[in-house]
Amino acid sequence: MINYIYQLTNPQFFSVKLCDVNIDGKVLVRPKYMSICHADQRYYRGQRDMKILSEKLPMALIHECCGEVITDKTGTFKNGQQVVLIPNIPVRKLPYIAENYDEQSKFLSSSGDGFMREFVDLPPDRIVPCDDIPLHIACITEFFSVATHAVDRFRKIAHGCREEVAIFGDGPLAYVVATTLKELMPETQITVIGRRLRKLARFSFVDKTYLDYDIPPKYTFDHAFECAGGEGSYDAINSMIKHIRSQGTMVLMGVSENQIPITTRTVLEKGLTIVGSSRSGKENFEQAIRLMKTRRVRRRLGSIIYEDAEVCNIDDIHRAFATDQDTPFKTVFKWNL
Repeated sequence: MINYIYQLTNPQFFSVKLCDVNIDGKVLVRPKYMSICHADQRYYRGQRDMKILSEKLPMALIHECCGEVITDKTGTFKNGQQVVLIPNIPVRKLPYIAENYDEQSKFLSSSGDGFMREFVDLPPDRIVPCDDIPLHIACITEFFSVATHAVDRFRKIAHGCREEVAIFGDGPLAYVVATTLKELMPETQITVIGRRLRKLARFSFVDKTYLDYDIPPKYTFDHAFECAGGEGSYDAINSMIKHIRSQGTMVLMGVSENQIPITTRTVLEKGLTIVGSSRSGKENFEQAIRLMKTRRVRRRLGSIIYEDAEVCNIDDIHRAFATDQDTPFKTVFKWNL
């Protein structure tokens, strides 16, 4: 079966690849809505190391996507059923390493073509039903599942005193982590620490917010999540180390292209646990969908979504990426290619 794949060949240049796809044992899904991630932007803008770009491209972008089933040779899903696509493709199952940390796993839009295609062919275990969830919200399930995965790891690792958790960052990642914590740990006080009042104003459901330059000197918390990333990682991580209580757990989620020096003396003196958390697996997708069935969660997620115009041609793809540059939270669009 012939598929049209819209690949990024060089930064800000796309071409169409025709590919003959073997659909035996696969579910065919027509993408309906997509969301742009910072990783997609870095590829699109050429903001990765040139060696990495030369190894990755040409490649179809986008790993946040929902759609409808065209046909299912396995009999798992109904034709027309609304589903979310999992970009993480494991090739083995290990008892002690999650699928998203196995170096042999593939991740679509990083080590293989993403979802910018006419249709997507996946095994049935890489697809999760999302019935009754609006498509413009369902398409950020992968992004939301990154937060549910991080909170799940935190709950398994952190010590039992969880009176107050701080989140460093005021962007969409911090927002979905705060949303997840509020749903799964309602007794815990949540504080968000960011750099922009306009963004912090969106966190009306948390207990406290601080600007990062105005944290009270004696302020402390039990545990923390770092969601700043980029150049903000340095200040966020070292501020966390300074204010966290002894034997607290720090979950690092923000991506930085540069090395981040940290005050290891304080890490040792306080006996801190530092946990790296990235991507997610099927269980996290399923948990994200369960949470999204709650109207309150859908309303909160909807408040960080900007729905751009429909994408019907390659020029529209460029427009969507340009729009995302000026959008403070998540840009989503209907896919009609």
